[in-house]
Amino acid sequence: MCFYSKLSKKAVELEKRFKASMGNPELFTGSEIINGFSFPLNPVITNEDPNSIKLFNWGLIPNWSRDKEIRKNTLNARVETIQEKASFKNCVQNRCLILADGFYEWQWQDELGKKKQKYLIHLPNNEAFAFAGIYSKWVDKQTGELVNTYSMVTTEAKGLMLEIHNSKKRMPIILSPSNEQDWLNERNMSEFLNPILDIQAQKI
Repeated sequence: MCFYSKLSKKAVELEKRFKASMGNPELFTGSEIINGFSFPLNPVITNEDPNSIKLFNWGLIPNWSRDKEIRKNTLNARVETIQEKASFKNCVQNRCLILADGFYEWQWQDELGKKKQKYLIHLPNNEAFAFAGIYSKWVDKQTGELVNTYSMVTTEAKGLMLEIHNSKKRMPIILSPSNEQDWLNERNMSEFLNPILDIQAQKI
């Protein structure tokens, strides 16, 4: 699974890389480590508005949810079961790109995971990239506030990630520039089971 990401690029760099404009760039602050369990605002590009970079909260809240409590369980969505789970099945066509330039995983050094090695995973030259994501629009019935949220789609660990994430053996789907548009265009999820493997890992 993936609960910690990294995005150190400036707004103007993201706009250039993804050919989209960021609304309210003054609200965007990059971070060397983004903790999903704090449900932060992160930049995404949705299939509803592919020319804009917007800030959504990590931790998907389905539109039927009574409150925000569910989001601690929806930071990730397994691609194998995403169309069956109640939390996600109504959102599978709501595709988004989650912008990043790295993420973190911990390799178990013993059978019980008492000793772990932290890794930063990134592309060559720390290039910006996109995770595959889905999103939801939820209205707080008490306040009337519209809350935009997303979940990161994961798959079985492959290549280097199989060695690093040797406990859960999962990894986020990392899109390539050539298939980002395919993801937004709602291509079948089975076509994205083999994410970018041209990744590098750095011990932290």
